[in-house]
Amino acid sequence: MKTTVSHQSHQTFEDIKQVDSNRVEFWYARALAKVLEYSDFRNFIKVINKAKEACANSGLEVTNHIVEVNEEIEHGKGAKSSYPSFALSRYACYLIVQNADPSKRVVANGQTYFAIQTRRAELQDDEKFSQLKEDEKRLFLRNELKEHNKQLVEAAFNAGVESNLDFAIFQNHGYKGLYGGLDAKDIHAKKELKKSQKILDHMGSTELAANLFRATQAEEKLKRDNIKGKANANQTHHEVGKKIRQTIEELGGEMPEDLPNPKKSVKSIEKEQAKFQKK
Repeated sequence: MKTTVSHQSHQTFEDIKQVDSNRVEFWYARALAKVLEYSDFRNFIKVINKAKEACANSGLEVTNHIVEVNEEIEHGKGAKSSYPSFALSRYACYLIVQNADPSKRVVANGQTYFAIQTRRAELQDDEKFSQLKEDEKRLFLRNELKEHNKQLVEAAFNAGVESNLDFAIFQNHGYKGLYGGLDAKDIHAKKELKKSQKILDHMGSTELAANLFRATQAEEKLKRDNIKGKANANQTHHEVGKKIRQTIEELGGEMPEDLPNPKKSVKSIEKEQAKFQKK
């Protein structure tokens, strides 16, 4: 039953998508408010304001993602009226559902949905990234993951995950959620790696992207929900990983543990690039 509800919610988000004359996709705020079950648009504006703040804090230009417009609303018998509203980018929708009421089931579904779809759209829209070869994509994502893991460490530390052992346990909870019960040691064994080899250096771009989603969403949830205590932090990381796994399944993707191992490690790719740059 949960899968059906989640899938219906995902379809609804796409159903209200608009495309302008330049083939740029956007969402109307009032339509999105209705999907997210906000009956009073004034309450939804508060969520939009939080999204604006989050966008600005990310170093992005707010007006590139949230623009004041007039939105036509259809009433009975085909009559239409124009109301003040906003045109929202996919990223803005993502920020909005991240700041919306998480007790609403449709919001909970939307948080995971837009997280993955936004990242997918970013990668598709970036011409330079789309032209990269698989090895270069892996290098790019691996470096992104390194940076976000640092931020995840900080967020986990603030939640009470203090020692190296604590963090290893915390990380394993995230892996278990995303990999259907497999922890880092299990993934290492499944990839048939040597003791000195790191699992993140032996992932393809799709698997790295899934782990990047896990790291970024876990960090955001720890901060947003002000999670305190090791046990709660571990549970949060596990839930985030599990939710992302569920969404990958609903989108028809292959489970992370079933993705093929690349022939070269990220370290090998880095060495090859360094030699090329010297030449």
